[in-house]
Amino acid sequence: MHFHVVIIGAGPAGLACAKVLAQNGVKTLLVDKKKEIGSKVCAGGLTWSGLAQTIPEDLIERSFPVQHIKTRLQQISVQAPSPIIVTVNRKRLGQFMLEQAIACGTEILPATRLVKVYDHTLILLNTLTNQHLQVTFDYLVGADGSNSLVRRHLALPSERMGIGINYQIPGQRDRMEWHLDNSSFKNGYGWIFPHRQTLSVGAYVDRAVMSAQELKQNLIRWAESLEIDLTQEKCDAGYINFDYQGWDFGHIFLAGDAAGLASALTGEGIYPAVVSGEMAARKIMDPKCNLAPINGLLRKQRLHAKLVRLTGQNGFANILLSELAVFGLRVGLLNFRQLEMAE
Repeated sequence: MHFHVVIIGAGPAGLACAKVLAQNGVKTLLVDKKKEIGSKVCAGGLTWSGLAQTIPEDLIERSFPVQHIKTRLQQISVQAPSPIIVTVNRKRLGQFMLEQAIACGTEILPATRLVKVYDHTLILLNTLTNQHLQVTFDYLVGADGSNSLVRRHLALPSERMGIGINYQIPGQRDRMEWHLDNSSFKNGYGWIFPHRQTLSVGAYVDRAVMSAQELKQNLIRWAESLEIDLTQEKCDAGYINFDYQGWDFGHIFLAGDAAGLASALTGEGIYPAVVSGEMAARKIMDPKCNLAPINGLLRKQRLHAKLVRLTGQNGFANILLSELAVFGLRVGLLNFRQLEMAE
């Protein structure tokens, strides 16, 4: 089989890329290792200035125009006239994007794993039938997450990563909370994101400053201090790649976490995934396309990476910058949306 574009990975980056290509008549194949597309380790938060305004209202579970932020010395509430962040069911969002891509004409191969890339050829393995498949392509898009096989084919390192741990537990709360608790999470943070019938309780940190095991232990202990018992609950965990090394490699592109485009500061990844997926599609269709969206994203990504590098190396700098940032939010010198990946 031959396709003009083959996309590996049906997360937000791959689905966004596939939709743009297919709706413009490009013969596109989307490959994903999962049998059922949509699920991923994620707190389910979408920023209003990023993607929340572009999805159907029935996908939004809760909307939050107020954000509650706590540090060692401060506790503030940031309010805006429109929702700052909304929560969504990550699986439902993925299914919605998948339906859009298919409706535009994308061909889908689920339960199929990439085995090898050479020249313009892929060797794929259907994990249900255990059969191999050979596919040729003109362009390849690696949208296959933080442990991307396409990225490995390009011999790019993936050293700078964050760790995200999420518990999705029964319960209801009215406040969306961010806890910059440096004693528990160093230069990361803990969160409580209310959904329709559940709570996302989790934490994120640069793996260079804390191991996954230590983060999990600290998260459980921190949650207990807030009267949330996680000891009998199941968690999901994953790496978040912010080791950006490029996205355009001629006939191969990287998008989303595969490109290392997540925020090192917050772990935000859905917005960078969608923007980079769409940009890969547009660059394939028109090599002279406007690169402003990806360039704006890269400016934010690099700034966040620098801040995390600084705060990870110096505990005092971490505390100082956290307190200054929250103070800036309190007095209006800093807007919460300036901390997001969307410009």
